[in-house]
Amino acid sequence: MITYPKRTHTCGELRATHIGQTVTLTGWVQIRRDLGGLIFVDLRDRYGKTQVVFASQFDEATYEAAKVLRSEFVLSVTGVVAARPAGQENGEMPTGAIEVDIHALSILNKAETPPFAIEEESQAGEDVRLRYRYLDLRRPDMQRNLLLRHRGYQAVRSYYDRNNFVEVETPILMKSTPEGARDFLVPSRFHPGKFYALPQSPQTYKQILMVAGFDRYVQIVKCFRDEDQRADRQLEFTQIDVEMSFVDEDDVIAMTEGCVVEMFPALIDVHVKAPFRRLTYHAAMERYGSDKPDLRVGLAFTNISEAVRNSPFRVFADAVASGGTVSAMVVPDQAAMSRSQIDGLTDLAKAQGAGGLVWLKVQADKVDGSVAKVLGPEATKQLADACGAKAGDLVLIMSGAWSKTLTILGSLRLEVAARLNLIPEGKWEFLWVTDFPLLEYSEEDKRYVAVHHPFTSPKPEDVHLLDTEPLKARARAYDLVLNGNEIAGGSIRIFDSGLQAKMFQLLGIGPEEAQRKFGFMLDAFKYGAPPHGGIAYGFDRLIMLMAGRKSIRDVIAFPKTSSGLSLMDDAPSLVDDRQLQELKIKIDNA
Repeated sequence: MITYPKRTHTCGELRATHIGQTVTLTGWVQIRRDLGGLIFVDLRDRYGKTQVVFASQFDEATYEAAKVLRSEFVLSVTGVVAARPAGQENGEMPTGAIEVDIHALSILNKAETPPFAIEEESQAGEDVRLRYRYLDLRRPDMQRNLLLRHRGYQAVRSYYDRNNFVEVETPILMKSTPEGARDFLVPSRFHPGKFYALPQSPQTYKQILMVAGFDRYVQIVKCFRDEDQRADRQLEFTQIDVEMSFVDEDDVIAMTEGCVVEMFPALIDVHVKAPFRRLTYHAAMERYGSDKPDLRVGLAFTNISEAVRNSPFRVFADAVASGGTVSAMVVPDQAAMSRSQIDGLTDLAKAQGAGGLVWLKVQADKVDGSVAKVLGPEATKQLADACGAKAGDLVLIMSGAWSKTLTILGSLRLEVAARLNLIPEGKWEFLWVTDFPLLEYSEEDKRYVAVHHPFTSPKPEDVHLLDTEPLKARARAYDLVLNGNEIAGGSIRIFDSGLQAKMFQLLGIGPEEAQRKFGFMLDAFKYGAPPHGGIAYGFDRLIMLMAGRKSIRDVIAFPKTSSGLSLMDDAPSLVDDRQLQELKIKIDNA
């Protein structure tokens, strides 16, 4: 039973048009100021703040009761909306033209002094904020993040519903089919010694839904991966999961672009245009040294391998002769960069495994550089010309194995951009990266592994390579990149049981193991599986970027730390011996 007046308005609602009205507000004390005879309180809820005033002339008993108010007390107040005195308006508050003269106060709950101030952009350490997450979530910026996330849910569901997608919930307790990250396992009490797994994704289920005839599926779903944490990764995360039948890459891409184009203006009033730019994996690596390049950065690479094939600088010539690459990045107008700065970049490259970093400084009358003595003036200038450099430019060159060299140069590209402030704020650069390699070779496991997952289809023209040169086969896979972050990834799937069996064989999964792990799906394919493909968006990461945050923990209500702990409720935790006995589990403390 509510024994206090119900609120009539929120703390962000009142304006000058409400002057003279009697209102009831509820919320938390943000700030209390006692000026002697007058007590001012900023009352806060998730909608905003309103200044309320206690004075003996309004109500003596209420004024006296207000003297005990402190930060984070929970109140219900009733009073009359009044104009603030001339010159005392607060233009930074939407409610800043008014205040409420209070004649009735109910203290609904008192509060201890919080461990940090409930304010915008708290300076408290993240561990403290996570320990007291219920307080952290009172802060306006955190509430805006979760409201943005809420609107994202609604926009996604509305878009896909209008495009005839069916939202289907897939199981949280599923069969363990480890491939890539480790599964989280759940012991079964009914079947001792057997385990469920928490899904790394609904991949097998959504493909089975295609076999079942639901040609358009969508789900906003929790996924779980037991892997090392970082700022944009959590043990449990949220995907927008999508699958479509009778489609090719262009169909999935166009549907995804439509969703993104609709979400951005609805959530953050930013208009983006489709179609988005596309680059193959090979081109993205050659140009930017990354399969998720940040296109806000204008720096790009030039492959100069042919120009230096017969170079007297043996490091270049040997790299080309061994099938590697020589790649150059021109940094415009930075020929004046100091040697100590260049040495710092060299040290960074070496720390990532590079043998070194060649540099050139292009002046109007000469070209200087780390290889100038070896090459001589004329050959040094020819090298700068091959890189496309002009007077005033700095050139950074690396050589070696193709992937390693370009990846390291790619990290230098981002470092240079950060140091020189070349990454513009408020710019949104989308890119599709396509035609990834289907497989890569794991030296650790001494076998091929899938670059995406075992159900990704090779390009039709590359199927024959599976028998001869499988590492040259390209996948019908596509990633959507935003400002250097992968925000979605998917592929056209294998739907032929024979091709799927061949893929398993390449991955070192024999017929018996394939049947044990994936037999349910292979059996389903025997009963008329349609061509299908899909995509999964990293919803947390997308909302993080829209909110302008650096960590997905800022857009998840109750996240884990980088070590996988929930500091608020102390998870993971020990359980009673009785529970372990019921599950037939014994802990080995050794």
